[in-house]
Amino acid sequence: MPAPYLTLKTTVEHETEVRRSRFICALAPARTVEEAAAFIAGRRREHPGATHNCTAYVIGQRIQKGDDDGEPGGTAGTPMVQALVGRGFSDVVAVVTRYFGGTLLGAGGLVRAYGSAVTETLDRAEPVRMVPARRVHVAVAHDQAGRVENDLRASRYAVGDVAYGGSDVTFTVAVGEDEVSAFTGWVATLTAGRARVSVGEDIHVPG
Repeated sequence: MPAPYLTLKTTVEHETEVRRSRFICALAPARTVEEAAAFIAGRRREHPGATHNCTAYVIGQRIQKGDDDGEPGGTAGTPMVQALVGRGFSDVVAVVTRYFGGTLLGAGGLVRAYGSAVTETLDRAEPVRMVPARRVHVAVAHDQAGRVENDLRASRYAVGDVAYGGSDVTFTVAVGEDEVSAFTGWVATLTAGRARVSVGEDIHVPG
């Protein structure tokens, strides 16, 4: 069963210094690998003269990837991923830009520096809690659609797509995992049992 997680609404940036090396961490929301890659490319363009631009992203329940960008293997990308996962974040990308300060930090020092760069930046972020939900499709006849749409939009449920077909109108609604049964009953009462309700895939919504 899907679990709640934290994510970000906006980009946040924070700089730390370790033995004269600068570590500039930028975090951003990323719902897909493509969004993460685009943010990473943008940061690399912004800091072309940096010694390293190390990256990490966690997307959904399964995708976790870190890149050491030339640092010794496992000393940057992995601790960055672990910092995100350890704080319960997903759908987030992190880029830590390092400007070398002349003093080698050693493997342990690098792991601490990159991990801390991410956690200290997370401390300054405003997380958004995402909770498990289902995408529910509500199909009603055209003569009911206007009133149903008004009631749906006035409710606490988030209305997404509205599809107009030849014989009916289908509303796609995000409903909390534990509210699906109550929502189905509410729609049945609202439409005198005329609506066709089908429960779709698992999603997450702010909660």
